Amino acid sequence: MMRKVSILVLLAILAFGVLAGCGTSTTGTTNGGNQTEGNTAPGGNGGAQAGTIKIGANLELSGGVSSYGQSIAEGIDLAVEEINKAGGINGQQLEVVKVDNKSDAAESTNAAIKLMSQDKVVAIIGAATSGNTKAMIQLSNDNKIPVITPTGTADSVTVNQDGSVNEYMFRTCFIDPFQGDVAARFALNDLKVKTAAIYIDSASDYSKGLAASFKETFTKNGGQIVSEEAFVAKDTDFRSTLTRIKGTNPEFVYVPGYYEEVGLIVKQARELGLMAPIMGGDGLDSPKMVELAGADALNNVFLTNHYSSKDPDPEIQKFVEAFKGKYNGKEPDAFNALGYDSVKFLADAIQRAGSADPTKIKDALAATKDLKVVSGVLTIDEKHNPIKSAAILEYKNGVQEFKTKVNP
Repeated sequence: MMRKVSILVLLAILAFGVLAGCGTSTTGTTNGGNQTEGNTAPGGNGGAQAGTIKIGANLELSGGVSSYGQSIAEGIDLAVEEINKAGGINGQQLEVVKVDNKSDAAESTNAAIKLMSQDKVVAIIGAATSGNTKAMIQLSNDNKIPVITPTGTADSVTVNQDGSVNEYMFRTCFIDPFQGDVAARFALNDLKVKTAAIYIDSASDYSKGLAASFKETFTKNGGQIVSEEAFVAKDTDFRSTLTRIKGTNPEFVYVPGYYEEVGLIVKQARELGLMAPIMGGDGLDSPKMVELAGADALNNVFLTNHYSSKDPDPEIQKFVEAFKGKYNGKEPDAFNALGYDSVKFLADAIQRAGSADPTKIKDALAATKDLKVVSGVLTIDEKHNPIKSAAILEYKNGVQEFKTKVNP
């Protein structure tokens, strides 16, 4: 966690505009709302000015996981467009200020400082990854600005080691323990495997969190872990480790990483003759997976995810059609859906609060119950996590297919 003195220094630097160019910032309403300038201090009425409510988006628009941030941004833009076309919130239009955190935790902190101190937003949506989201925790609490991560699944985003809740941190995705638990139960009950290897990114809280819950559920229910190996983000050659894993003859391989590495791991595993089912979490949900692994190698690869565009639920199909209409027929992925849901979650809270005051928004977010969004029916628990279902997807010839849905 960043030390307070460092934050104060950065705030001072921002005041003189030295960091004004950090990251790439874009701003504007999606339906012709007014631009806003100047504002009150963070924690006051924030970006709520005549005609507009200003919200921030701190996203991975470039860098290692830019696919995630760009997808979330598309979902945000669609939701804001729909809300503004319908008249806005309590008569005010939404305005989104996007800042690129470059897939880096330090840049994520800088982006949050800019959004809170310079742009005066009332709330922030982002970041995509747990690490980049956690880089905003202290700023969120100190400045009393709500942060909603669409896809930061680490338990520690909203809850500290001592069990205390980060009052201004929220999310619209399920958490890592649930995702790992679902994967273990799917491996045991649906795939009927008894042994598994675990291959994690040792530098990633996300990867370690999913692996820990997978291991606990898998072994508690009779499964055996025959191999535990690790890699580090940006590695590109996994062959020697995969050869060791293959030597333990696992019936199942759990690789809870991000698509950049896991795509190559799947490709190299199949080249080495390791044909066991491979499964990961929502970090595998990227079109880049097919490009990196190849369609044939991805057969018998599964992932837990927040939703599937193939789910026949009418609410999901309505979203899919709207998204395709805006983005030239593009099929929306889970990051698109969760970006969209995060805006709807925030808009519902602002509407119920009857105010764009960040503290009142925070209270309304925490009290959310039975809100119908694309990724399920969302109720926020006492740890600021949503209670909702998970989908399991399977790659077939390079295409994700909806396999089943698992409830909490």
